[in-house]
Amino acid sequence: MSLLAGANNSGKSTILHALAIWEFCRTIIEAEKGFEAFLAQTRVQGLGLGDDEFSPILVPSLSHLWTNLTSQRTAGDEDGYTLRIRGKWRNPAGQAKELEFGLALANDRMFVKRTHSTLEAADVVPRVAYLPPFAGITDKEARVPVAIRRRRIGEGLAGAVLRNVLLDLYQRNTNRRAELRGDRTKIRDPDLQELRENDSWEVLQQTLRTVFGSELAIQPFRDEYHSYIKVEIVRSTQQGYRIRRYPRYKNRDLMVEGSGFLQWLSVYALATDPTISTLLLDEPDAHLHTSLQGQLLEKLEDIARKTGKQVLVATHSSEILRNSPPAKVLHVSADEPPRYLSTESQKVGLLAGLGSEYSPRIDGARRTRRLLFVEGELDAYVLRKVAELLGVNWPATWIEWKSPAGHKERKQLFVALADEINGLVAVSVRDRDDEPINTVGEDLEDRAHLNQPEGFHCRKWRRRHIESYLIWPPAMATGSGLPEQQVRDLLQEHFAIAVGNNFRDAHPPDALLDIRGKDVLARLAISPYADPAYPGRAPPQGELSF
Repeated sequence: MSLLAGANNSGKSTILHALAIWEFCRTIIEAEKGFEAFLAQTRVQGLGLGDDEFSPILVPSLSHLWTNLTSQRTAGDEDGYTLRIRGKWRNPAGQAKELEFGLALANDRMFVKRTHSTLEAADVVPRVAYLPPFAGITDKEARVPVAIRRRRIGEGLAGAVLRNVLLDLYQRNTNRRAELRGDRTKIRDPDLQELRENDSWEVLQQTLRTVFGSELAIQPFRDEYHSYIKVEIVRSTQQGYRIRRYPRYKNRDLMVEGSGFLQWLSVYALATDPTISTLLLDEPDAHLHTSLQGQLLEKLEDIARKTGKQVLVATHSSEILRNSPPAKVLHVSADEPPRYLSTESQKVGLLAGLGSEYSPRIDGARRTRRLLFVEGELDAYVLRKVAELLGVNWPATWIEWKSPAGHKERKQLFVALADEINGLVAVSVRDRDDEPINTVGEDLEDRAHLNQPEGFHCRKWRRRHIESYLIWPPAMATGSGLPEQQVRDLLQEHFAIAVGNNFRDAHPPDALLDIRGKDVLARLAISPYADPAYPGRAPPQGELSF
């Protein structure tokens, strides 16, 4: 498994898109010409296709596969195949293999041809699958052919065919169970154990039980008379390879689950597919909490190790990158060829943006010798507004450095900068999250990080999240335009939160200290940012929905 990391527009998605197009060319040529078309000694003609037949990635027209396309022919490309994508790999014997496809555009039709090969008849070509961030799920999903599925995924609508993918895994599992059972009443224990450890559907279900406390229930589907695929979620507690369903729990359709669950499910369903040898994941962490990001990578690593799959993950997640060995991180830059990192210091530089992207902040730190580490734009915004309301001048000397990293990783960055900036002082502020309340001191010092280098100070909110300080009904009513009582009723009915005047105390009741402010604001779809000048959000719409 490799992690593709770099700034926006550095080329991460281009790498994945190129491989997805390579796989598309492999598929259509093998379907039309047979595997013999890939062999080194074989000469074959190319084939043509139109816009509506090109499905691996979403482009408004085929011309967008080229940069500044002005002609279909250039020097050295007498046959007109001007875009070439070559895949290189090693077979199980360690021999290097290559297969290249050329693409040309003429009169709004694209022509594809095998342009280079070192393959022999006994060789196996890798099968590649590309998955963009999750989107597109609907309440009704019909059975569709593989070509349509590929098009939906290429359009960025993996959710539109998720039930199809799950049904395939389920039906393969059902057929395999029937084979193992034969004419017996049940499957032999050794066969059942092997099935549970290696079958894609079994591995997927066990992972859902372990991580989410749930499993999938797929209704029987017959092409002759069923119109839509029905997949439901069953909530449960895990008991080995079985579950104990919650009493009186009514199964729910897949669509109503959270985006994080669906993102995880789409990635894992594809990763466990035995027909795929190389998996291309474009920001699979997009909808996941940081803890689930780490778990997803662990599971993908386990699959890669057990099956020999290759997994390429394009990510912006600092949580994923900082917990991964440098040798797994492929740094992609628009200015130089991609390269794997070799040291932790290189990873720290990548994470912190040491270089052109962050140079204004470094220059500011050199000038003022003051850094304020916060988790995001909201944290700094709230602190500035509090200072404004209290009549306190916000000190311009403090350079805000937004980083979701923990105190430990921020300390590494501080130490690296302090070597270059004499007298540097930094304050690192983080949410308490799930850490015990007794780890927060009277002055918000983080008692878990007391012994720090000179000039580096760790602070932690007493409440679970900085957003928890915003769960104050009068403020929420002002921000949403709703009556305060309606806000109070929603908080009580949906979150069992009754907020009184002691909410403003430094030491309120434990229940208020542990409010999950992020979840409350997100699930109520309320904007706490009444100030339209806030750079991260649009002004509130005057409604509160659940």
